[in-house]
Amino acid sequence: MTAYDVVKAHYDANDRGDLAGMLAPLADDVRWTEMAGFPCAGTYIGPDAVRENVFERLGREWDGYTASITELLDAGDTVIGLGTYSGTYKATGESMNVRVAHVWRVAGDKVVAFEQFTDTLLVARATSEF
Repeated sequence: MTAYDVVKAHYDANDRGDLAGMLAPLADDVRWTEMAGFPCAGTYIGPDAVRENVFERLGREWDGYTASITELLDAGDTVIGLGTYSGTYKATGESMNVRVAHVWRVAGDKVVAFEQFTDTLLVARATSEF
């Protein structure tokens, strides 16, 4: 299985709403980094921390939260996903539609690192109550 296949399996599971499938390719010690300024900002170690601090949190705080990845670039052990985040922040009722880039690092058949890049100003406008 190539790095591209590993990452594609994660996005395919995301498209199905399959959380277990999204977590399956993550190494036990994966370093998952959400960009500073994003609501889930930080680096989380391990699939359980990612599930709790990223996926479950997004589900609690957003209506219709979607990560739609429209392009997947194969760079060997590194894979880049490009797409759009959208959703409505429950606390404010404000929506967002922002571009995103994901950088994945894969060793063997497991994701060992993930880093997110997005327009945090547009996300902040949706999550801010002022």
